[in-house]
Amino acid sequence: MPTPADIAKLIDHTLLKPEATHADVEALILEAAELGTYSVCVSPSMLPVNAPAELKIAVVCGFPSGKHLSSIKAAEASAAVDAGADEVDMVIDVGAAKEKRYTDVEADIAAVRAAVPAPTVLKVIIESAALDDDEIVGVCQAAVRAGADFVKTSTGFHPAGGASVHAVKLMRQTVGPDLGVKASGGVRTMEQAEEMLAAGATRLGVSGSRALLAGSAPGAGY
Repeated sequence: MPTPADIAKLIDHTLLKPEATHADVEALILEAAELGTYSVCVSPSMLPVNAPAELKIAVVCGFPSGKHLSSIKAAEASAAVDAGADEVDMVIDVGAAKEKRYTDVEADIAAVRAAVPAPTVLKVIIESAALDDDEIVGVCQAAVRAGADFVKTSTGFHPAGGASVHAVKLMRQTVGPDLGVKASGGVRTMEQAEEMLAAGATRLGVSGSRALLAGSAPGAGY
């Protein structure tokens, strides 16, 4: 059974609310350092930030709709890395996935990958709750072909919902053991975190990290 400290090391401590201020992000970083999370995940306009060296900085790209031109996503990702981001969480064009245009999804991911090569970590947000099983498999396969490092369930902003154990299991089965799987969107309790990890997740996107790690009652959030 993982301890709260073990879980913390897998958390991207997240603040993506549109009304977030620089002071909010500074508080997020202090809290992440206190809790021992793996990273903070913020919007690109919040960069650069002052953070401890051991705390990774993740930033979203094409967020939250994914309906940006690939060239814009690539430029946004590159600018974020130049401003200090270690990881980029990009959103696919979910409509392309619904139309089974997996070659286009792959090209979109590949454009961002080319703009932010290793060692930058590239996570691909697929909005799993808006996709059927075949579409989840198709976009995960596209992410593998395009050279992504992770597939990620959700932005946390889609009305269809966030992470599910079923989606995480299917994503893990599709990408195999070598890619990461990030469960995000609605992961608010220790029980939910443990279920996602047991299903194959290797990273968690959480806004209410303190409450989750303390075993407190869940609240609204990412």
